[in-house]
Amino acid sequence: MNADKKVAFYTLGCKLNFSETSTIARNFVSEGFERVDFEEAADVYVINTCSVTDNADKRFKTIVKNALKKNDDAFLIAVGCYAQLKPEELAAVDGVDLVLGATEKFNVTSYINDLTKNNVGEVHSCEISDADFYVGSYSIGDRTRAFLKVQDGCDYKCTYCTIPLARGISRSDTLENVIENAKEISSKGIKEIVLTGVNIGDYGKGEFGNKKHEHTFLELVKELDNVDGIHRLRISSIEPNLLKDETIDFVSKSTSFVPHFHIPLQSGSDELLKKMKRRYLTNTYTNRVTRIKEVMPNACIGVDVIVGFPGETDALFLETYNYLNEMDISYLHVFTYSERPNTEAVHLDGVIPKKVRAKRSKMLRGLSAKKRRSFYESQIGNTVTALFENENKEGFIHGFTENYVKVKTPWNPELVNTLHAITLTKIDEDGLVRFNFEKNKVTA
Repeated sequence: MNADKKVAFYTLGCKLNFSETSTIARNFVSEGFERVDFEEAADVYVINTCSVTDNADKRFKTIVKNALKKNDDAFLIAVGCYAQLKPEELAAVDGVDLVLGATEKFNVTSYINDLTKNNVGEVHSCEISDADFYVGSYSIGDRTRAFLKVQDGCDYKCTYCTIPLARGISRSDTLENVIENAKEISSKGIKEIVLTGVNIGDYGKGEFGNKKHEHTFLELVKELDNVDGIHRLRISSIEPNLLKDETIDFVSKSTSFVPHFHIPLQSGSDELLKKMKRRYLTNTYTNRVTRIKEVMPNACIGVDVIVGFPGETDALFLETYNYLNEMDISYLHVFTYSERPNTEAVHLDGVIPKKVRAKRSKMLRGLSAKKRRSFYESQIGNTVTALFENENKEGFIHGFTENYVKVKTPWNPELVNTLHAITLTKIDEDGLVRFNFEKNKVTA
């Protein structure tokens, strides 16, 4: 019935959203739809939303307008975190026909009838307490790497965060299913898998619909390490309190897990960490970084940090700045605190003016650039392996080393999705690293 119908997708937010968009897209294709680029005219547009920042909320309206410019009769569907948190708000946006919540989004094709536009957006959204089953997903197709979802939801109650409200309780894919998906990705010739989830260190919880951990994150890592044909496995973001010594030590000896960790910190002040209801203090974080660097001196460590949280005085901000400055880390992801409805932090005293938040954010982004540069400089002269991307960027092809150094060389289509042994030689003026190929050393 949908043989000549076209569908296009737009994803806002995190790697987890990208993996879920891919799974939803495969459902459409199996129903006979043709998937096209979002810039093309389509019969159906699906927007996978995010609620982490104000900006993502505002961008939704712009994306809807852009889709309707391509085809003003197109059927518009909103899914994702924002669709779960504020379905009525999205349904009220001009041109939106259907809004699906956390459990409905994976059955999107069953909510579509004749694609006739609705006068008012139709909402199908569960109570978030009903989001207690697990849908596995992974993204492939447009990348040299795949995002493999292993876990969803979160049981943590951080005072600034709406994700538990948007995604429900912590639950995991079965080990068997994750391995099956990994094998499928590997069979498609993809060289790198990035593990993703909301709180992946919590893996195993809810694997069989209960709170018992049938398997641990370490067991998952060990099993994935045995899958043939995967050259690289990357752990995306993992909470410091859930990143155990055993996992760090295993990664240091693994042939496929790469020396790259992204560990959310959020604040370098213990006082603020307590206000945020994080599950660790700075000494735990320091121990994680120290342990990684002991066993993997060249490891890349990325850090999430929030600025402008209520009560962040100048002195407490400087505590964070100085803490990060002294730490042996490689880059920062800086988030400017934004008030989210239905979170505890909204009611806290000591609101930081927007201008001050912006200034602090700029300072930390400057520190991040300094840290990345310093990390890249420390890698010059090292012989590493680069996996090359599939895009021609102004006459250059980019790639990433196992420890996440971004490299560039003149465009050569034969390099796309290949691994090569290279020696890093210098940092270019754009901050990327140039290199020499190791002769006669093609890895894959």
